[in-house]
Amino acid sequence: MTESLEGRLALVVGGSGGIGTATARRFAGAGARVVVTHTARSAGAAASLADSLPGAGHLALPADVADTASLLRLRDVVRTRYGDLLHVLVNAAGFTKPVPHADLDAMDDALIDRMFTVNWRGQFATIRTFAPMLRASGDGLIVSISSIAGTTGIGSSIAYCAAKAGIDVMTKSLARALAPEIRVLSVAPGVVDTGFVGGRGAEFNARTAAATPLRRLATPDDIAEAVLACATSLRFSTGVAVVADGGRSL
Repeated sequence: MTESLEGRLALVVGGSGGIGTATARRFAGAGARVVVTHTARSAGAAASLADSLPGAGHLALPADVADTASLLRLRDVVRTRYGDLLHVLVNAAGFTKPVPHADLDAMDDALIDRMFTVNWRGQFATIRTFAPMLRASGDGLIVSISSIAGTTGIGSSIAYCAAKAGIDVMTKSLARALAPEIRVLSVAPGVVDTGFVGGRGAEFNARTAAATPLRRLATPDDIAEAVLACATSLRFSTGVAVVADGGRSL
């Protein structure tokens, strides 16, 4: 039985994406009040999600991890609505664009910058913004969505792999820096059955599932379950990546 998160506040940044949506549902189901963030393009989906979550006190708010000013506005609204304590921050916002690893020219400076702005700097900026509220709770938790691409070097692009490796290193560094009031973990999926990476169809999915020891792709809920476990079961863990890949990285 999942430990109740009644009375706790969880902020799911990137909550309108596949993993973010599943995570918001898991946390609300465990009793937490949940704030999900969205960009302008996903405002409707995020509002519908917040309205559909079990329990009460959920909210959808705009934020762009690439724009620190928007994160500060988000923090101010959260404080006004809920007070000064935040218990869980989930960094689920992300961006990628498939680029063959051997095509060095296709990985131009603008794409590299965008990849690191969203997938690394944005996660750090979000943590920097909300660390005081997490610390004030006395039992804060940060979970960033990483990827086995950060350790295998196999992923949608070299820059994406490098950014995810950076998430895992940041997790270790911040786990030391923010302890004992805040635990810091990452969850590293393999291939997840979402539309996050463009151009992956049924043939790719079937081939990947066949090459995975558990013989299927991860669902968003598989990853959300791992994120929830960080808050409920893995209470003495910090500074590590929780791998949820069906054995893909073996």
